[in-house]
Amino acid sequence: MGSLTREFGLCIVVVSLLLLTGKSWSQVVSQSQVPCFFIFGDSLVDNGNNNGLITLARANYRPYGIDFPQGTSGRFTNGRTYVDALAQLLGFRNNIPPYARTRGRAILGGVNFASGAAGIRDETGNNLGDHISMNQQVSNFGNVVQQMGRYFRGDSEALGSYLGRCIIYSGMGSNDYLNNYFMRDFYNTGSQFTAQAYANALIQDYSKQLTALYNLGARKLIVSGVGQVGCIPYELARYNGTTNRCNENINSAISLFNSGVRKLVERFNKGELQGAKFVYLDSFQATNDLIATAQSYGFEEIDKGCCGVGKNNGQVTCLPLQQACQDRSKYIFWDAFHPTEAANIVTAKVTFSSKLYSYPMTIQQLAAL
Repeated sequence: MGSLTREFGLCIVVVSLLLLTGKSWSQVVSQSQVPCFFIFGDSLVDNGNNNGLITLARANYRPYGIDFPQGTSGRFTNGRTYVDALAQLLGFRNNIPPYARTRGRAILGGVNFASGAAGIRDETGNNLGDHISMNQQVSNFGNVVQQMGRYFRGDSEALGSYLGRCIIYSGMGSNDYLNNYFMRDFYNTGSQFTAQAYANALIQDYSKQLTALYNLGARKLIVSGVGQVGCIPYELARYNGTTNRCNENINSAISLFNSGVRKLVERFNKGELQGAKFVYLDSFQATNDLIATAQSYGFEEIDKGCCGVGKNNGQVTCLPLQQACQDRSKYIFWDAFHPTEAANIVTAKVTFSSKLYSYPMTIQQLAAL
């Protein structure tokens, strides 16, 4: 317990230093630390790729984007996502654009391939409609790499050197539990697999997908674990536990997956993918600590969505034109599933330069390689 308390204290110190040293959040470096940033994931980082799809997993309506400078964009939050904040910390002046709307030389700065409801498994998210699975996102990256080759006049060595300096972020797995394994009425994976067997199956598929990114030129990769899904408003609204605030059955299953992802990163870093550097991002511990130390960041609501319906504002997610809470900075969760911009910014700052949540190095150190 004493060790955990010290970690919380260190976490506060780290963020305080980030806030107090030299520059404010809005004053970022004038030049990006890496030439490009490519993003793979689900609704936590989707920035508009689902807007044109026939799906319930869309956020291109108000009040989503209520605090975003460009308004409603398809981001599943009130403002910036975690990767928007991370891109700013990496020195990018503009947000990384979505694959659905990126053409020409703009691809050289990076592309966001993420899609709400997407998972490692292709069938994940089918209950919500169309989505772009991780396998398809990897395929889309292959198309972009092919397009990039034209700007290097077919010089594959120069292209490889360029891609090798780029940051690749992958955050997958949440929907493989939320919209697959624990949705027993729609999917049979919950009866087919034990929690450990399912985690192993996901890791096997994920290993192939990350290796495919490597084969396409990725060399600096951030691989995020899954956060505490058992503690989001959606699950809290459905959970009637008497001893725990969160659904620990879900959190325990996710911990098995996260353990496998970390071991996969260790394996890759030990030479299985020569020349690549992987960072494992412990999103599970980061979200746990954020909730435990919420008051130190000014958060007052830790288990209720700013916008939603029913218990914890989590029984039904944020509806079109619904009235959201007035002070979004006081909430960790924007809706039934996703963090607020304020929570995303705090998480990005802490994970960028602190080794509390990144292994074996920080994102900042990975960028500097």
